[in-house]
Amino acid sequence: QVQLVESGGGLVQPGGSLRLSCAASGFTFDVYFMSWVRQAPGKGPEWVSIISPGGASTTYADSVKGRFTISRDNNRNTLYLQMSSLKPEDTALYFCARGTGLGYDARGQGTQVTVSS
Repeated sequence: QVQLVESGGGLVQPGGSLRLSCAASGFTFDVYFMSWVRQAPGKGPEWVSIISPGGASTTYADSVKGRFTISRDNNRNTLYLQMSSLKPEDTALYFCARGTGLGYDARGQGTQVTVSS
C-alpha cells in the first residue's frame, strides 16, 4: 500500500533552518508529481511546494518563495523540503502528498514544525 513517512520537523528559532524528508513506498515514486502541504492550528491546509516527477520543475507558494527548496531523490524514493529563514508563521504540521498541491490522493501523517524563540 502507499506509504509516505515524514521526518525532520522540530522546534527552531526564527531565522533558523530545517530539512524535512519524506520516504515513499508502495508505488512508483518517479512517475508522480509530489507536494508539500502544511496546516497550521485552526486553519485549512495550504500547499507549499510542488515538484515534477523528474525534479526539473518546481513551484512555490508566494509565502515561502525564496526561502524553501523542494527536491527529490528518485533513486531513494525520497522527497525533501529545505526550509531556511524560518518565521513564526511557518509553524504548522507539514506533510508530503502524492499529487499536485491540494489535489493529492495520498498523504503522510506529517511532521510538526514550530518556529519560536
